[in-house]
Amino acid sequence: MSWSELERLVSAAETRAEVRRAVRRCTSSQDLITAARTLGFRITAADLKMAEVKHRVEHRKRRPRQHQGSRGAA
Repeated sequence: MSWSELERLVSAAETRAEVRRAVRRCTSSQDLITAARTLGFRITAADLKMAEVKHRVEHRKRRPRQHQGSRGAA
């Protein structure tokens, strides 16, 4: 697993313009993996999938739950 490589890529994209530009040009997961490998990061499709799942779980925890009766009824 190369989760630490994904963390390094994110950190580099936050601090290095050339990495940020390369990441922003990506239009698919495969583009991102290819760009990352070109830049020297060894990430995998599994890393991206794990990050996606983790993001969804964290997002659900932060989002307040709606009650069934409060769906825009006036």
